[in-house]
Amino acid sequence: MKRKIVSLALAAALSMTLLAGCGKADGDKNAGTDTNDQNEDTTKPSEEGNAEGSVYYMNFKPEVDAIWQDIAKAYTTETGVPVKVVTAASGQYEATLRTEIAGTNAPTLFQINGPVGYESWKDYCLDLSDTDIYENLSDQSLAVTGEDGGVYGIPYTVEAYGIIYNNAIMDKYFALDGAVVKSTDEINSYDTLKAVVEDMTAKKAELGIEGVFASTSLLPGEDWRWQTHLANLPIYYEYKDKGVGDLAEIEFTYAENYKNVLDLYMDNSVSEKGLLGSVDVATSMAEFALGQCAMVQNGNWGWSQISEVSGNTVKAEDVKFMPIYFGVDDENQGLCIGTENFWSINSQASEENIKATKDFLTWLTTSDEGKGFMSKSTDEGGLGNAAPFTTFTEEERSSDPLAVEMYKWMESGKTSVSWNFTSFPSQTFKDNFGNALLEYANGNMSWDEVEAYVIEQWAAEKAAAAPQ
Repeated sequence: MKRKIVSLALAAALSMTLLAGCGKADGDKNAGTDTNDQNEDTTKPSEEGNAEGSVYYMNFKPEVDAIWQDIAKAYTTETGVPVKVVTAASGQYEATLRTEIAGTNAPTLFQINGPVGYESWKDYCLDLSDTDIYENLSDQSLAVTGEDGGVYGIPYTVEAYGIIYNNAIMDKYFALDGAVVKSTDEINSYDTLKAVVEDMTAKKAELGIEGVFASTSLLPGEDWRWQTHLANLPIYYEYKDKGVGDLAEIEFTYAENYKNVLDLYMDNSVSEKGLLGSVDVATSMAEFALGQCAMVQNGNWGWSQISEVSGNTVKAEDVKFMPIYFGVDDENQGLCIGTENFWSINSQASEENIKATKDFLTWLTTSDEGKGFMSKSTDEGGLGNAAPFTTFTEEERSSDPLAVEMYKWMESGKTSVSWNFTSFPSQTFKDNFGNALLEYANGNMSWDEVEAYVIEQWAAEKAAAAPQ
């Protein structure tokens, strides 16, 4: 098939859009709330340069505005330091921040969404290398850093994705005669993972499963695990090789590694390749929850998708994580851990306000009350964050089995794979990538054609998004 024909066919086939990442969206409630409306005396930052300074936080998420107002009041009551919180309306954060940061009393604390956000706001980002919150990060590689080695963004909540596995099924396999390995500890590379998975497929009747992996969901709009999450790995390693955080054009250097993992999923799963275009994420997760398979690629948010399935047979203590071994740096690779939520301190704020803001963040991440606000669920009056700081004890962390696994991997000494999909050119690029994967699964495109198409689409969408 000629590439031009393939491109036209795929372009014509696009009819749906996808919300990337883990499929969550911010709500619009409580937008634009300011603690000033509720308590003028205790929340307005000092215009005279209070000797102890003050804090002004520009919040990104409308759905937790009320909780941030409670946090501000609690801190002011305890310390006497004024804290103001302004929450931007949903979808208006960047515009609101531009307006506020240019004002006389600008935010002292704001959010960036990672390296891309840092490039937009680096003139206002303070080096946080000497702060308690950086020192206490469970995995300092998660911080946003500049070319000068400075630390300019601290993640305050993280999520992880990798290969979720059912340890009970794995133990059943390890007990079989001729098992390739005897423990998941021995599965530490792509080659070993492949050997284990293929052997488990050959013995699936003995294991009582329909496939090793849950079905690869390639239904348009349900393919984000592959065109965003799995696609993050080849881009991560290409960026790492080139020492960059973005590229106008990619070589897709690790396309073959990507193909190997995708093929491993599709060739050893519950559903045949020809049926994958009709499979959604809920179906895939239900297959895992019902014990029909041993593994599924997804994130720590997937626990609710597993536990809430009617007839679920998987016990919480058997739900574990392993990295998506990619055949590049398997010995050192951890889970794909990241966030689009980073705190930055305004470098142009006064010295007093910078100190006050650092102290506020230290309180949030080290004091009992502050940590309670951070980690408690929203229905308990907290932010519900999986806070990535060593100051949180196991009792203060989520008991969600996948969150527990995430923390374990963060503290394992392995290198977390950063989330680089925030630099992907556009939603159109991801949709086109997903459609190409479906064409590949159905036998209508060769992998060489998919590879060339991805390279072409990346360059075209990056060019379309570039300032004119």
